[in-house]
Amino acid sequence: MENPIDNYDVMVKELELIQKIIERFSRNSFLIKGWAVTLVVATLLLKTNDITILIAFLPLFVFWYLDAYFLHHERLYRKLHKWVIKHRMNSLNHMLDMSTMRVKQEKKWQVQRTMFSKTLIFFYGSIFILIIAYLIILTLSQILMQ
Repeated sequence: MENPIDNYDVMVKELELIQKIIERFSRNSFLIKGWAVTLVVATLLLKTNDITILIAFLPLFVFWYLDAYFLHHERLYRKLHKWVIKHRMNSLNHMLDMSTMRVKQEKKWQVQRTMFSKTLIFFYGSIFILIIAYLIILTLSQILMQ
């Protein structure tokens, strides 16, 4: 018979590890958003021609995917956190196993679906719309100057 006190200590350590992983994913997501805005703005400031402005979509989509990847994994670790709370006191199976395979059964948290979650679509969608608006304004100003 397993000792509940030992299980509790293991659970606390395991939860601390999972929380640190979640914090790291959150920090990476925050940094990616900053880099996305910085590189898109830097690309738009070049404004040599319409092609340069179209290049602004490259960092937007790359960082959008990376942010979705980190958010996807953060969600998996949140599910792992719940799994540990629910199962650790009863068993030491998968003790200190940080693999998310046992909680990755749903297709709901795929990276591609995460890209179009409310939070990411609002942030990156607004940048996308601003790039399009900038491209339209620049094109119209060039047409009016001719």
